[in-house]
Amino acid sequence: MAAARWTGAAALLALVLSAAGQAEPVVVASYGQGRLWLKPYDWTYLRVELPASFSSVTMDFATDMDIQREQLKGLPRSELAIICLMNSNPPIPDISDSYLDTLLSNFLTAGPFGNIINQSNQAHCVPFQKNTTVVLTNDQISAGVWYIGYFHGLGPARTQSKMRDLHDYSGDISHDPLVVKSPNIGRWYIAVEIVNTTQMNTTSSAPMLDTGCFSLEWQLTGCSNGKAGINCSWEAYGLQRVPKRSPSVPFESYYVPADGRTSLEDSHFLLEQFLSNSSNEQFAWTYFFLDVPKGSAGALIHVQLKSDKELNYEFYSKYGGLPSNESWDYYASRTSSNNGSIFFSLQNSTNSDMDLSILYAKEGTWCLGVKHPSYIANSQTYISVSLQGCRSNCNQKGACHSSVDESGLTFYSFCTCDRDHGGFDCSDELVSPNGHIWQSVFLIASNAAAIFPAFWALRQKAFAEWILYTSSGISSALYHSCDVGTWCILSFRVLQFLDFWLSFMAVVGTFIYMATIDEASKRAMHTAVFILTALLAATGATRSTNIGIVIAIGSLGLLMGWLLEFSTARRFICWSWRANLNVPQRWPDFRALFQKTLEILNKRFRWLYLVLGFIALSFAATSWKLESNSSYWIWHSLWHITIYTSSFFFLCSMRVNTMNHSPEPNYELTRQDSLPRSESRDLAREER
Repeated sequence: MAAARWTGAAALLALVLSAAGQAEPVVVASYGQGRLWLKPYDWTYLRVELPASFSSVTMDFATDMDIQREQLKGLPRSELAIICLMNSNPPIPDISDSYLDTLLSNFLTAGPFGNIINQSNQAHCVPFQKNTTVVLTNDQISAGVWYIGYFHGLGPARTQSKMRDLHDYSGDISHDPLVVKSPNIGRWYIAVEIVNTTQMNTTSSAPMLDTGCFSLEWQLTGCSNGKAGINCSWEAYGLQRVPKRSPSVPFESYYVPADGRTSLEDSHFLLEQFLSNSSNEQFAWTYFFLDVPKGSAGALIHVQLKSDKELNYEFYSKYGGLPSNESWDYYASRTSSNNGSIFFSLQNSTNSDMDLSILYAKEGTWCLGVKHPSYIANSQTYISVSLQGCRSNCNQKGACHSSVDESGLTFYSFCTCDRDHGGFDCSDELVSPNGHIWQSVFLIASNAAAIFPAFWALRQKAFAEWILYTSSGISSALYHSCDVGTWCILSFRVLQFLDFWLSFMAVVGTFIYMATIDEASKRAMHTAVFILTALLAATGATRSTNIGIVIAIGSLGLLMGWLLEFSTARRFICWSWRANLNVPQRWPDFRALFQKTLEILNKRFRWLYLVLGFIALSFAATSWKLESNSSYWIWHSLWHITIYTSSFFFLCSMRVNTMNHSPEPNYELTRQDSLPRSESRDLAREER
C-alpha cells in the first residue's frame, strides 16, 4: 500500500541585511525553488550557503498536505512529512518515540524552529504544514553551508545523535586567560560580557552605572615541521586525495600520505612507520589531516585497519580541529564506539581488524587521531582511508546510487535495499529468510480464493465473469510472485497494472452481474467500466481511495442496471396527468406498490448469501485499511480471500433461471397489473 504523493515547494529563501538608521531591511540574496514530488518514504536535500554578513534569513515553504496542528501527534510516522535543517552536512532525522514527542510538543508551543541554536551535530526538524514560514536571526543560525532536508514519511532507520550547548568555551578573563586548546579551523566568534559594573555613589544611596573599560589581547600559536599537539610533540601528516578510476559514485577516492613514502597506486599504507615516538608518556598521538571536497557532503569517510597482531589503537575524529581525550566528534576502539550515532559506525571488527565509517561527512578539513601506546611492538598494521558512496557497499543487501540535491551543488549517496532489508545501509533485516518464504506463500496462494466465484460463474455458463475472475486471480498471483522476488514473467509495472485493473473489474463486474440486464446493455456498461478502471490502475494503482471509487462505480452500475431493467419491464409507472393527485387518497396505492417491490426483491435474492456477501465485503475493506509495512502480507492475503469470497456470496445470492442459466428477472408483473386498478382503468380509457 502506498499513500498519496506529497507535493512541496520551497517558495522563497531570502537573506536580509539590516543596518543602523535604515527604515527598511535590505534583501541581500534570495533563492526560489520549484515544485518537488516526493513519493512515500522518499526524501531530498537542498544546499544553502549563507554569507558572512546578514541579519536574518526567511524561508517560506508550501505543500499540498493540509494537516491540522492538533492532529500531528496522532499521525502515523509513515504519513509524517517533516523539514530538517543541519549545518555542513545533510540531516538525518531521529525517529525515536521520545524525540518525535518532544519535536511535536515544541512545535505546537514554539512554532517552526522556535528555539533553534547553532549546533553543528544536530538536525533541527519540524513537521511540514500547508504553509510554513521560518525566520531565523544571525544569533540562531550562523554563516556557512546549511542543508535543508525534506522527508515524506519516516522509515525504521533514520536516526541521529543529539548534542544539546550555547557556547564552546567560557571563563573569567579578568583573572586568568581563556585558553582554547586545539581550536577548530574557521571563523570564531568571541563575546565579552561585562559583569559587576554597578558602584555605589558616595553622596547618594542610589546605584550608579559605571562605564566599563577593558583591554583584550589574543594570540594564536601553532606548530611547524609536521608537528601537532599542545607541546608540538606529536606527528601530523597531510593525506592526499587520489580519485578512483571508473568510480561508481562521484568523488569516490582514497587518501595516502603526501610525504612521498607511499605510492599513489596503493590505496593503503603501513601505519607503524608514521606513528609518534615518546619516552615520557604512556600513550602517544598521531594525526592525519584530509580534505573532503566541496559538493561531496553526501559521501562517507571509510577507515579500515588490518593488523597481523592484536590491535591496541583508539581512533578519534574531529571536524576542523585536533581531536583529544576531551574534544572529539567520533570515537572508536577495537571493542566499543561513541554514543551510537547513525553518522558513525564500527562494523566487522575483530582482535586484529577495525572498520569505521563516518556517514555524510562535512565538506572541509577532518583530522583523524590515532591514540596508541608509546612503545609499539613489532607488528604490521595497514590502514586505508577512502571517500565512498555507501557504507559497506550497502552490506551486499542492496545497490548504491547517487543523486544531487535540489541546488545542484552537492552529491549524496543512498542505498536501494532488497525486499528483505532496510535502513540507510541495508543493515536492518526487515524479513527473515523463513519469514520471506511464508509471506510469499500467503500472498501468492491466497489468490486461490478466486476459484470460488470463477467456478460458480462457469457452472452458470456466465463465461465473461468466469474469464474475469480467473484472469484476476492469476494476474494477482503473478504480480505478488514478482513483488516478493520469486519470479517475474513480465515487467513489474505491467504485472502491477494487470493486478489492480482486473481486481477493480472483478469488483465492478459482480455488481453489474447482479443487475440482470440484457446483453447489449451489459456490454455497454462493461466497456465504460473497462475505460474507467484502466485509468485508475494506470494513473495511481496504489491510491488508498481507489477501493471506495471502485465500489462507488460498481454501485452506480448496479443502480443503472436496475433502472434499465425496471424501465424495460414498465415497472416505473407513468402517472397520468389527469389522474387524481389527492395524496391521502393514493396512500393505499403507494403501500401496495411498496409491498409489491419488497416481494420482487425477496424473490430476486437469497438473503442469507446477500448478508454473507456484505459481511465478507466489510472484512475486505477492513483488511485494506489495516495494511501497513510490517503487516502488509497478512492483511493483503486476507484481502484476497475476503474480496473473492464476497463476490462468490453475491453471485450465489441471485436466484438463477434453470432454463437459460441466467439470473431470474421475475417479470411476472405485466404492464397493466403493475399499476393500481384505478390507474389501469384511466390508462385503458386514454389508449381507447
